Amino acid sequence: METIVPIKGNVAFPITLDAGVWIFDDRKVDLTTYFLQTTEAIDELEEYTKAVSRHWSREIQEGATYPPTLKTEKKYEKERVLTGTFGIPFAPFLKNAEPHADAATVVIETDNGEHAMTMTEARDLILGFSLNGRPLKENGPVHAYYGDGSNQTDPITSVKAFRIE
Repeated sequence: METIVPIKGNVAFPITLDAGVWIFDDRKVDLTTYFLQTTEAIDELEEYTKAVSRHWSREIQEGATYPPTLKTEKKYEKERVLTGTFGIPFAPFLKNAEPHADAATVVIETDNGEHAMTMTEARDLILGFSLNGRPLKENGPVHAYYGDGSNQTDPITSVKAFRIE
């Protein structure tokens, strides 16, 4: 099975996506919880200040505690990768392909037909590439999920290419 999916058409740079290497990408998201999370605007400076304050207070009251060892963290990450269901946002790949100014539509080419959407809708796509720690061999290499999760139980499967028009 081929894990390569091209982005082609009305773009400055036609690129190919390799779903086989995304497991190592830090942008990957856990699909079992991604659509359950609510997105809120966060003031990063305020959150940082609160976190530092809590940490300082805890150290004063309890004394310093040492973080888990790097070996423990690697073991947990390896277990998560071997059993997880993951996806990756499509937006960075679309941005790198640099669609031309007159591009308005993204067409997802599949074995079962084509699915057209606006550029805005396409930027919100999440590409599923792993199910329970395994690549999507059946009806893969990627599944396309709408950003709002409306097709979470019935994603666009058997994706072969993204064509920009």
